[in-house]
Amino acid sequence: MAVTANSIITPQTPRSNAVGVATANTTFTTSPTNTALLVTFGANGGRLTRLSATPLENVTANNLQAYRDVGTAGVSKYLFAAVTGGSDTVSGADGPATLDFGYSDDNPLIGQPNERIYVATGIAKAYNFIAEWADY
Repeated sequence: MAVTANSIITPQTPRSNAVGVATANTTFTTSPTNTALLVTFGANGGRLTRLSATPLENVTANNLQAYRDVGTAGVSKYLFAAVTGGSDTVSGADGPATLDFGYSDDNPLIGQPNERIYVATGIAKAYNFIAEWADY
């Protein structure tokens, strides 16, 4: 995308995605196991404004993780955010509590061109992760 000096560049393409994760990751290195690709920013980068996770079954205290991958797809993933969740009983009469990573229009995560975000759970329980972003 060509840019003009001293001109504001705004996000152009709204995007969203969802992914399910159910197998635990306990490897906090640049090669974590059991991650799932949630976001791929466009060729000009992007602006993430929502990242959340919802349990799909009863869970105990846990952590949810987000990793950035700025190199070759899936080779090195860097932990950049984690949310601690408490025990949650999920049933027809008691809906699950969604955990928010804290990104918004006022507090976005800026992604570089073609950057990817992967997510994982610290316990072997099913979660749905949701992301909303816009590509530049």
